[in-house]
Amino acid sequence: MNNNENQNSEFLFAKNNYIILIAGVLIIALGYILMSGGGNDNPAEFNDAIFNFRRIRLAPTVIFIGFGVCIYSIFKKAK
Repeated sequence: MNNNENQNSEFLFAKNNYIILIAGVLIIALGYILMSGGGNDNPAEFNDAIFNFRRIRLAPTVIFIGFGVCIYSIFKKAK
């Protein structure tokens, strides 16, 4: 019982790492929001909006940037 009481409950990362990680997750969510949409009410008609710049180029780039920010937050050393 004393072993459990003597253990320190420290976090794995520093506070800055968690803030950067949350920012990365929010950037990834923004990328998925940018990728959504482009649907059509009538399934018999083709909507060309799914092939625009926002869904093909911008959204995946934002998502990759978000993953990069998350990886950076994991590797960043605490001072």
